[in-house]
Amino acid sequence: MQLTTEMEPLVRFSGVQKTYDGEHLVVKDLNLNIQKGEFVTLLGPSGSGKTTCLMMLAGFETPTSGDIFLGQERLNTLPPHKRNIGMVFQNYALFPHMSVEENLLYPLKTRKISKAIAKEKVDKILSKIKLKEFAHRRPSQLSGGQQQRVALARALVFEPQLVLMDEPLGALDKQLREHMQLEIKHLHEQLGLTVVFVTHDQSEALTMSDRVAVFNDGVIQQIDTPHNLYEYPANSFVAQFIGENNTLPGKIQSKEQNTCQVSFGDGFTTRALAGKNLNSGDKTQLSIRPERVRLNSGHLNLENQFNATLHEFIYLGDHLRLRCELAGNDQFYVKVPVNELCPNLKAGDRIQLGWSDQDVRALDYL
Repeated sequence: MQLTTEMEPLVRFSGVQKTYDGEHLVVKDLNLNIQKGEFVTLLGPSGSGKTTCLMMLAGFETPTSGDIFLGQERLNTLPPHKRNIGMVFQNYALFPHMSVEENLLYPLKTRKISKAIAKEKVDKILSKIKLKEFAHRRPSQLSGGQQQRVALARALVFEPQLVLMDEPLGALDKQLREHMQLEIKHLHEQLGLTVVFVTHDQSEALTMSDRVAVFNDGVIQQIDTPHNLYEYPANSFVAQFIGENNTLPGKIQSKEQNTCQVSFGDGFTTRALAGKNLNSGDKTQLSIRPERVRLNSGHLNLENQFNATLHEFIYLGDHLRLRCELAGNDQFYVKVPVNELCPNLKAGDRIQLGWSDQDVRALDYL
């Protein structure tokens, strides 16, 4: 028997395509492996194909071509109720006429699990989500966050191989949403769950995931850890979609291994990390995160230094966003901690900006 260093994936999409009208592909040649115990988020704008992928995995949609596997089992024609998959929806989908306990017992009854074992499983999961004292309440008597925890518990109570979550926190306010992100992540770690999570919220994806698959136009643009997506975007779309980002159009003057010299604006040049498949003479889009740009004295030891005009201060509590004009771009932003900003600065001032070679990337031109 041949030994392999990689574990067999729990979920496998192999050459999957999906069209609804026979002409336009919503999902294009998807190949994706998800390991047991991973938390993988499908992230992208509306219409990018992420939700369609989740619905095909759940069994509510059928691939036009290609195969989907859960372990060794091909799922293409298997009905949803036979897939041993838990599902959490944005609208909770709880039965309003049933108590919390009855909602949790329901998936166990449909699987013909004995009453004694079912009651034990429900009590255990209610303790996990800290809602044991609410067992006999109806969903309408719970807060939004409590209802979401019940919906999550119902997806977990029968111990599925896989849990799918479709924008499950979209209806919650910001503070509760952030609390639930951590709560779901902790449950994932404690119970060893395998989770496929769909969202269009990039900060949510970065907070919760082991890996994130960034979708656009039916294609995964990059699948990677949150850190690598943010620090090493594969292309301009990923750089723009993940986090805040400044862009400057330019042209590659020279290239050496993974770095290049780029001209931009009127006579400006910078060193940058070079993206894939770029060569001397190519158009490029420079990508610089606002927090990596240094202002005035902070730029002194940096390789790249420029003059800019300060147009606007945007106060955000712990930091300020400064809107500047650099090389013809009047939407160039710098993030500065409140206590580090010179109090004498005002709109209209000429300022100096700088950044390190390692913090600017030359990517494909959009």
